[in-house]
Amino acid sequence: MMIQFLDLRAAYIELKSEIDEAVNRVLSSGWYILGEEVDAFEKEYASFCETDYAVGVGNGLDALHLALLAMGIGEGDEVIAPSNTYIATWLAISQCGAIPVPVEPLEPTYNIDPRRIEEAITKKTKAIIPVHLYGQPADIDPVLGIANKYGLKVLEDAAQAHGARYKGKRIGGHGDAVAWSFYPGKNLGAMGDAGAVTTNDPEIADRIRVLRNYGSRVKYINEIKGFNSRLDPVQSAVLRVKLRYLDEWNTRRKKIAEKYFAVLKDFDLVLPDVPEWADPVWHLYVVQSENRDAIQRILKESGVETMLHYPIPPHLQDAYADSGYKNGSCPIAEKISQHVFSLPIGPHLKDIEQDSVVTAISRYP
Repeated sequence: MMIQFLDLRAAYIELKSEIDEAVNRVLSSGWYILGEEVDAFEKEYASFCETDYAVGVGNGLDALHLALLAMGIGEGDEVIAPSNTYIATWLAISQCGAIPVPVEPLEPTYNIDPRRIEEAITKKTKAIIPVHLYGQPADIDPVLGIANKYGLKVLEDAAQAHGARYKGKRIGGHGDAVAWSFYPGKNLGAMGDAGAVTTNDPEIADRIRVLRNYGSRVKYINEIKGFNSRLDPVQSAVLRVKLRYLDEWNTRRKKIAEKYFAVLKDFDLVLPDVPEWADPVWHLYVVQSENRDAIQRILKESGVETMLHYPIPPHLQDAYADSGYKNGSCPIAEKISQHVFSLPIGPHLKDIEQDSVVTAISRYP
């Protein structure tokens, strides 16, 4: 039995008739840039996230980038970001001409450690980006408290946290803005690249709408130097269908995670740690082992696909070689990168497939 890390085709097959109908609706409309389909998704997603506004953009990186620009982040500013995250979080900062300043995570949760943030703040600091990594909310209240104390903006990176809750409230509007990716493998995934920003701030929402559309509100009248990063109506139509099933599919993921906890607790693995205030959506089920490579090899030989999230932290990527970081600069993130691996999880993983994953792990001596 070959077990995919995530079966994207199964998601389409389950909703095929609804997705096909939605796509055909757009194709038949003759309207292929922005328009009613995008407007409808934005309203529906804002409502889902319990926020006032959602603005669709081309992808998750653009969501981060344009949100930072809308907050006034620019050349020479410093933005605090986790050392343990996907590189997109850092790239968005760099695209603004700003400087990412890494803060180490709480090792049990993998998310940014709020206790370390203040020591990273300087006169150049303008914003903080907490990441809700792997689908588990970061501890956002202390981050907001620090931001209020120093007059900083907070942009949440929720690319992996669609539907997650922090202290009972949906992720989507705790900070000044929240950036989302709808990359196909996300809990809410499109059929290609797509993204959005949610916010309760009408000025931020308005700036992003202008920035995404060549700096224009009215055709051929350009107020600022903008970008071309508009959510596609076809992707909007797909997302509207999938949004109706997101809570149900997240519940399926939670049941898979609960089974992993139950059957792996006696194995030589470090399992995820979930604070009592967090309601994660299990975009990923990430475990740690000092014998990761050997366990992964056994899983591969057993037909089980696993992945590393992430094998190289941003500060050690070649892209940031000119920033002066080296091995040992962020020891917690570096340790995590050497030990973590992700097990198959998704709304279409079958019981027999999950049993095979566990059986394969049990073969490790």
